[in-house]
Amino acid sequence: MTEADDKMCFACGQENPISLGLKFEEFESDKVRGEFTPGENHQGYDGIMHGGLIATLLDEAMAHVIGFKDIKAFTAELNIRFRTAVEIGKKLKIIGEYKGTKKSSIANVHYTEAEIYDEAGNLKAKAKAKFMEA
Repeated sequence: MTEADDKMCFACGQENPISLGLKFEEFESDKVRGEFTPGENHQGYDGIMHGGLIATLLDEAMAHVIGFKDIKAFTAELNIRFRTAVEIGKKLKIIGEYKGTKKSSIANVHYTEAEIYDEAGNLKAKAKAKFMEA
């Protein structure tokens, strides 16, 4: 899987006029990476990226690493740790990693992690998530 199946996805949809335009690639076993540069329309406080959109970047990286494994699943739990403010206009590197699967009585649960770094390699935010098979 190299592109999202949903063309209207807010985070990566090719046909959504307000999409963030995110694209991810596999670069190691169980890992994906992407880049994003927030613009003025992505801010909360002046000059700082909105936290909800940071959550979107992290969630999307983890969803893509699940997708590259050909697993159809949805976010069931998302935990985020914001480390420092994400500045508008500065390129970000987003990494998603698949950590493993546990079987439950309801569905398989897939564990993932993601991190966002600035160009200098400083960790800006990180997340852990559980995805339930659809």
